[in-house]
Amino acid sequence: MSVIGLVALMTTFTSAGATAASRVSGLRGLVMQGPTKPVCIDDPCEEPARGILLDFTRDGKVVAEVKTTRSGTYSVRLKPGSYAVRVPAQRIGIGLSPRVVRVPRGRIARVDFHLDTGRQ
Repeated sequence: MSVIGLVALMTTFTSAGATAASRVSGLRGLVMQGPTKPVCIDDPCEEPARGILLDFTRDGKVVAEVKTTRSGTYSVRLKPGSYAVRVPAQRIGIGLSPRVVRVPRGRIARVDFHLDTGRQ
């Protein structure tokens, strides 16, 4: 094998390793809350959950906290695996769903949440 071919081959492997190592894992999505009124007929019964804190826990320890934006979106980097998710400030209603999420390896997955406000 020539020196040029060896250098090209080494560059390919180095680039592939750097790309795989630089991939991040995590979640992003939208948090909606509702119902927003005691009686909803023609109006939407849910709205974006603005400024809500989400706790991501693993093995009973909070490993990440993220606050939703004005539009109810969030984004968080997490290691691959399963996490319990909750809103630390207890509210009326059944809380957040889903309560457990799975973070895939090497990509940011979309997971949307619904926060039950308990209004009836």
